Amino acid sequence: MLDALPEAMREPTVLAIPFFVLMVALEWWAAWKLDRGRYDARDSRASLLMGIVSIATSAAWKALALLAYAAIFTYLAPWQLPASAWYSWVIAFVAVDFLFYWEHRMAHRVRVVWATHQAHHSSEYFNFTTALRQKWNNSAAMIVWLPLPLLGVPPALIFGAYSLNLIYQFWIHTEHIDRLWAPIEFVFNTPSHHRVHHASDAEYLDRNYGGTFIIWDRLFGTFCAERHRPTYGLTKPVDTYNIWHLQTHEYGSLARDIRAASTFRDRLGYVFRPPGWTPTPAESALVQPRQ
Repeated sequence: MLDALPEAMREPTVLAIPFFVLMVALEWWAAWKLDRGRYDARDSRASLLMGIVSIATSAAWKALALLAYAAIFTYLAPWQLPASAWYSWVIAFVAVDFLFYWEHRMAHRVRVVWATHQAHHSSEYFNFTTALRQKWNNSAAMIVWLPLPLLGVPPALIFGAYSLNLIYQFWIHTEHIDRLWAPIEFVFNTPSHHRVHHASDAEYLDRNYGGTFIIWDRLFGTFCAERHRPTYGLTKPVDTYNIWHLQTHEYGSLARDIRAASTFRDRLGYVFRPPGWTPTPAESALVQPRQ
């Protein structure tokens, strides 16, 4: 089916755009009929615009990564999985989701990476347009996937698996679906699990990083079940619908903190420690120069 399309249109996420539009329209209609206040026009417009820009930025990052992946796959991989084999796709999909979990976890625990990811969490609403509020800097994911071509996973399968992963994650951004059948909730990421992830409530912070499979969170101790309706958005709201500011404001905050830091150790702390970290007087004293 994809062979009949122009090369530029063979990206699965591009093919899924009509589905995204239909689901947004249906959810918007449902929110209006049920009077739940789950949509805000300005917020949704900002999310949609960020999603449109992310199509171009993501393509640029993938083009750069493809050069490195192709070289690693061709010259360094000790073996090469056949791109047409069904098991290669299964391996690629599970491996990409596993690495997505760790990249996503890092994005919440390392501030310089959080600066690229926080835009996705900036909406105080949780709906299908929130799923389209994507970051513009995909460099962390491209780096995290480097082991895959080294282990013989064809680059095309890596990008294809990631696109399918993103498509899966679209439908879990909604408040209109409650908990599902228990075995599904145990293995897969669901709207209930992902509502927790988008919450700014203290008991929900830094939980449920999984993309398709929630089993990674259960295995590595980051799972949290939904106990009450979350409060969405950042712990420090940005209060703007300007998409450039939504994408870049954390870089500015990080730069200001680095400039104000009194020691090199504190500067590194602001870059690589979790968001919200500040040096304690005791930590700063450890590296103060002698008088």
